[in-house]
Amino acid sequence: ADLFEGIVMAEQRFHGEGYQEGYAEGSHAGMAEGRRYGALHGARIGSEIGCYLGFALTWHCLLQKCTDERNSKKMRALDSLIGMIQKFPYEDPTYDKLQEDLEKIRGKFKQVCSMLNIQSDFRIGSERSSLTF
Repeated sequence: ADLFEGIVMAEQRFHGEGYQEGYAEGSHAGMAEGRRYGALHGARIGSEIGCYLGFALTWHCLLQKCTDERNSKKMRALDSLIGMIQKFPYEDPTYDKLQEDLEKIRGKFKQVCSMLNIQSDFRIGSERSSLTF
């Protein structure tokens, strides 16, 4: 009876072992893929935010010398954008409002570009030289 029980139960045993091996391998592969995706996505967001900050700081320096009312509105908008970027939680990937705050920064950037009469997608003639996000 034990000989037949081993044969009959082999399918169930192999199924269980295969499931455990597959689960362990899938978990490992999923972690590696998740890390790669997170690093790539984080680098894109960092590059985008860095571009906005460099843009805002440059324009802030350029407009400091001008003191008329139109430029003071632009300066306030630039200060607001810089403040939003400085408050952005770079170090906390679990921040629940990360996408919401990123959208606010994008919106403020577009507003500043509109005030400065600059295209917000930075297209410079050919598709290769554009900096779109």
